[in-house]
Amino acid sequence: MTSSTPPDEPTYADRTYRSGAALVAGVLLLLLIIWLVVDAIFTGAGRAPWQALAAGVFLVPLVVGLALRPVVMAGARRVVIRNPFRTIVLPWSEVASIRAAYSTELHTTGGTKYQVWALPVSLRDRKRALRQTPAATRGGAEDGGVKGPVRLARADQAVSDLRQLAEADSELRAAAEAQGKPVPGAPAVTPSVRWAWEIMIPAVVGAIALVVSFAA
Repeated sequence: MTSSTPPDEPTYADRTYRSGAALVAGVLLLLLIIWLVVDAIFTGAGRAPWQALAAGVFLVPLVVGLALRPVVMAGARRVVIRNPFRTIVLPWSEVASIRAAYSTELHTTGGTKYQVWALPVSLRDRKRALRQTPAATRGGAEDGGVKGPVRLARADQAVSDLRQLAEADSELRAAAEAQGKPVPGAPAVTPSVRWAWEIMIPAVVGAIALVVSFAA
């Protein structure tokens, strides 16, 4: 026996968005920090090994948090925003808007604004996407039609995808409410914000150790 999804329930696999450039830069920085710390431990004199170790404990969590940790995971019912020091989980019903101007921001229905670190806005990427969009498409509004595919910058495309997921959830909820039925297959999603203590505590400990090692 096989099961199928109800026809009135759109299905979306979780979509993941993160910055590839940040990942590459983060990995290279981690390798550089590890190499410098190991070199200082084995070749340094006096307090240099301890200072290098403290600097490593301070810098590694920061690099992981700022470069490797940020990601957006979006599904049919909720969006998860993992920033350097916080993880935000929201059902789509709590999302008022998602914008990408000079940075990507998510605004909730309660008026709270969250920066989306995983989707940095690049003006250069926007200019490149505009150059790659056919001129007929850019001028399609003049004769009432779009002539070809519109190229979007990476952040703008991701924001467009997230808006589509939010609109699909809104339409599904509206249809269910009109029929007096619960949203099909909708698990309860509780809004939550969790601090990344696994990043913050080691960074603080490393900073304190670094200050003490230089002050002693």
